[in-house]
Amino acid sequence: MESGQPSRTALGAAALRAAHQLLDEGRIFADPLARRILGADADALVQDVGSDPGRQRLRLFVAVRTRFAEDALRAATEEGVRQLVVLGAGLDTYAYRTRLDNLRIFEVDHPDTQEWKRERLSEAAIPVPSSLTFAPVDFERETLADGLAKAGFDPSARTFFTWLGVVPYLTENAVYSTLDFIARLKGGAHVVFDYANPRAPDEDGGAALEELAARVASVGEAFKSYFESDDLFAKLKALGFREIEDLGPGQIGTRYFAKRSGTPRNRGGHIVRATTIA
Repeated sequence: MESGQPSRTALGAAALRAAHQLLDEGRIFADPLARRILGADADALVQDVGSDPGRQRLRLFVAVRTRFAEDALRAATEEGVRQLVVLGAGLDTYAYRTRLDNLRIFEVDHPDTQEWKRERLSEAAIPVPSSLTFAPVDFERETLADGLAKAGFDPSARTFFTWLGVVPYLTENAVYSTLDFIARLKGGAHVVFDYANPRAPDEDGGAALEELAARVASVGEAFKSYFESDDLFAKLKALGFREIEDLGPGQIGTRYFAKRSGTPRNRGGHIVRATTIA
């Protein structure tokens, strides 16, 4: 992202979540604030992403990863999780619509993007709950650990991390450094994140991935990492994650789109849930 400017891809993801409410009637996940937080530009943004047939698959993937993360979080709170960290929060609305009690929430993002979000919240008259703490972190100047510590994060408490739509924009070293921090938390942790396999343009879905990569690069937020699933799984195990669930395109199709026909793909966008808690 450009210095002094909010993340353009965060805005795009928010528009896709809002478009899902309108075009898909929120069938995967319902978010009554998705359109509202976009402000006066909501209709134009939704029309822009909704009128592009090539973005339908991406829109549904964004809806699924959100649903999957929120379902996993709900289950984790029943097992004692009392802290949520939303990494790269963008215009995520979970903290403003959750009905879960006794959950302390930290939103982590670049200071410029976070300031922009707070302006959006104010303009949309969306109240900030007392359970939420903003944790602005400029990763060029401080670590995630330092930023969370300043915000009052308790490393000894069981914590759930959502990390959606972020990993592809980070270097491999940055991804594993963050996962290592999560894995080392004394209180135990869960994390849900998404990633993409490296793809060739002539593979099924490969052209769409190349188009998306070109689009985000054009706004200064290029993809920096892709992962082979077996390699990522082995690394997660080595870092100390004990239970790992990886949903690739085939598993996503079976779980969320059972009525769809066609041969399921094994490569593409994946959603991972990993925990250090036995």
